Amino acid sequence: MLSRNAYFRLAAMLTLAAISARSESKPDTASAIAARTDTTAAAEEQKASVADVQGVQTDLENYKFQVQRDRDLKTAQSTRSLLVTGVVQGRGGWTEARAAGAYHKHTAGEVATALVGFSGNLYRDYRDARNLTYALRFVAAPSGGSAPVNLLDATVGYSLLRSLALEDQRLDVSFGQQQLPFGLEAQTTDEFKPVITNAQFVGALGLGPRQIGLIVRGDFLPRVDYGYNYRAPIIQYVLGVVNGNGQNATDDNDAKDVIGRLVLTIPSDYNSWLRQFAVGATYYRGWANLSALKPGATPAAAATPAVVSLGDKIRTGVDVYYNHHPFGLNYEWVLGEDQFNPATATVSNYTTGVRKSNGQVLTLFYNFGEQFLRGYRAQGRYDDWWPKSLQPFLRIDRWDPDIRAENNELDVYTAGVNFFFAETSKLQFNYNRRVDNAKGAKLDDAQGQIQFGF
Repeated sequence: MLSRNAYFRLAAMLTLAAISARSESKPDTASAIAARTDTTAAAEEQKASVADVQGVQTDLENYKFQVQRDRDLKTAQSTRSLLVTGVVQGRGGWTEARAAGAYHKHTAGEVATALVGFSGNLYRDYRDARNLTYALRFVAAPSGGSAPVNLLDATVGYSLLRSLALEDQRLDVSFGQQQLPFGLEAQTTDEFKPVITNAQFVGALGLGPRQIGLIVRGDFLPRVDYGYNYRAPIIQYVLGVVNGNGQNATDDNDAKDVIGRLVLTIPSDYNSWLRQFAVGATYYRGWANLSALKPGATPAAAATPAVVSLGDKIRTGVDVYYNHHPFGLNYEWVLGEDQFNPATATVSNYTTGVRKSNGQVLTLFYNFGEQFLRGYRAQGRYDDWWPKSLQPFLRIDRWDPDIRAENNELDVYTAGVNFFFAETSKLQFNYNRRVDNAKGAKLDDAQGQIQFGF
């Protein structure tokens, strides 16, 4: 046991140690005051002068002036948001016709089509993305000998459902002059067509021209892969009511044409081999004016055509779409039914017949390159960096204007290649063998086209 003196000595030692430690932890008062004085002096030396502030103000005013000047003189302006797009096609070709006792050769160069479009938002909904949009496109086709500019598309659209996320269902309505949502071939725009010319049934059945009316588009059960920003709804549908007599024209009868389309896409992820495999069906029911000859006012006067009734105009189509890089396959079959009056029918004596026609087209293609992969498209680059790609393809196109007649089919066999050398530009080369079974004639032609967009 420690003695009383030992306790006093131990307590004194502990007290002295605590005082020493406390004094070491605190900086010297004189040193601290000197450090603060040096900091204050340095801060005073760094204070901006009046000239410095005025220089910054002058530079800011010059910048504001330059920005305003560029906006006024070098920037296109609009009341609402505006996106300007366009497509130009320059084409050259060589044709050769062979028939009994006849031979013809012809070469030509032309600007096939020039399109310019404007689109944007009339009202942007930041909460649910139910935006009110517009689209306006004009087209000129100088290859016909003149170059009138015609209205192609003029629509106003609205999203009826919330569409912020990829998994949201879509329901959009558009009103105005727009593309008829029939099948694959008629809906595909020039930017995405592998072949220079359309399938034969598009023009023969009147599916190419725009129609004026109301179109509703929607989908159910979207499959989403956020890793690739991929969205593929299992069910897509289209319903529409249109005038039915083409673009830039008022309706010439009281009947309205209706169209319905349903597309089933195989549910799959982005990496599945079933990705983008879809089967669609389209039904179009319309009516057209039927005319007959009306006798002239006098026996010597010539007869003139007059509308006597409405005839059925029905289009039924089935299509298969498969586009999984690098392979691609499109097939479409269309049946047309048209009611008509014979050319010699008169107002007082006419009969009505029905003509059935059939068209089908098969396209096979293969892609070389990375342009069609989302991972490469997402990479930002300056200037015109873009993965160069080649797309060779084969197409078989058959058109039968009257399925009741024999040996009257028109067949077109096409082989070609597309070279994508920029994001919006490509070179196209097509070689066609056309066979007219009714006339026993064959036509060979080669076409080359440069298509660029902006």
